Amino acid sequence: MDSGFVKYLEDAVGTEVAAGFLHALGREPSVSLRYNPSKIPYMVPGWPGEGTGNPGYARVPWNGYAFMLEERPVFTLDPYFHAGAYYVQDSSAMYVGEVFRKCLDEIGCGIAGRPVRVLDLCAAPGGKTTDIAASLRERFGENFILVSNEVMRGRVGILADNVSVWGDPNVMVTNADPAAFAALEGYFDIIVADVPCSGEGMFRKDASAAEQWSEDNVSLCQARQRRIVADVWPSLRADGIMIYSTCTFNRYENDGNVQWICEALGAGEVSVRDGGPDEILRTRFGFLLLPGRVPGEGQYCAAVRKGGHQVPDRFSGHGVRLHRARSAVNMKGLEGYFRTEVSFRSRGGLVIAVPAAVSECTDCVSSAVRTVQTGCAVGEMKGGNLVPSADLALSIVLEEDAFPRVDLDREKALAYLHRDAICIDDAPKGYLKVCYGGLPLGFVKNLGPRCNNLYPQSRRIRIDV
Repeated sequence: MDSGFVKYLEDAVGTEVAAGFLHALGREPSVSLRYNPSKIPYMVPGWPGEGTGNPGYARVPWNGYAFMLEERPVFTLDPYFHAGAYYVQDSSAMYVGEVFRKCLDEIGCGIAGRPVRVLDLCAAPGGKTTDIAASLRERFGENFILVSNEVMRGRVGILADNVSVWGDPNVMVTNADPAAFAALEGYFDIIVADVPCSGEGMFRKDASAAEQWSEDNVSLCQARQRRIVADVWPSLRADGIMIYSTCTFNRYENDGNVQWICEALGAGEVSVRDGGPDEILRTRFGFLLLPGRVPGEGQYCAAVRKGGHQVPDRFSGHGVRLHRARSAVNMKGLEGYFRTEVSFRSRGGLVIAVPAAVSECTDCVSSAVRTVQTGCAVGEMKGGNLVPSADLALSIVLEEDAFPRVDLDREKALAYLHRDAICIDDAPKGYLKVCYGGLPLGFVKNLGPRCNNLYPQSRRIRIDV
């Protein structure tokens, strides 16, 4: 191990704790997942985590929907995984969601009469986004908008897929540099900035991270992190909260940067220091999770509050209504597909349903930054008929009886997810919603003797089933 890294680690956590981490590097990484409360309000027989009293599954203390697995199954071969029943996420990374939930208690003032607005700035592949979305829906129902952003075009596609599979239409996906959000001055109530870092907390999972470590890289990361925060800072409202996190340990990228945010940008600390197991280290400004003390990998997290005076909210009114009117389309007959009121958009032939509660918010954001995905993809109109999108089946706001449903056994469900041709006996002709264990997977068009498999080619299982 690089002697410079050991020096930085000991400086951050002390010699004894550092020794425990270095010893833990030889152990296998843990496996944990967090289930989707909008799809699985209870444990489902036959999927990972069956039986809450099963000693093979330990609860993650800081997330009521998450637990550890004794070993890593082949998630690709679990239809529940493709149905968005759960998200596989490191348990330490889930602590950012716990700090977020504590911060929700701090933002009550100044939000009355409009949805809560949250930005997940560096969101791919989507673990924190799905956790935050679940917490927002649990707390505010449909009265929230979560902007999930990824600056790297090569990574935003997997983020959009994971958001679609999770199924919450109040999450929109953007692909923008942090500086672009400055156009939305004072817009967001909370910004989660899980910034790119030197990756010390990933050494156990990624040997290349250890090989690439250097003091120069730490300095480079620190400077880049400050630029990212400074660029996006104008879009946070006065009295709003930024949750700053990394998956590294050193003081320079963690407490050092939070101190800089307080001094250079005028932020103040947010008191979220109560609660949490003793194994989580309390630093000057935040929390540090290390392998050897917790089962998961490395994570740092802190929260600060923006000072100053709130600028007038200029993101509602006549200009926004005009923008929405230009993009809206009339889709009579489709409203009955949804459990909530929606407005429709059309993009390149694709019909999109946006929850009415946040349609103005999505238009505001789309007018300022490059938007990849918003609302729920309904499908394409061909010859006056709707060809439904797989995302529609996965959406948590699709009416249960909007389409005839067919439940598949595991073998046929995997064949469907592999995008094989399947036959469904004793089912009506036309578009059918195919399910596994009660959860939708997508659509087929039943022709009688055979079905057209409408599962997206880009998401199909590529290994043998």
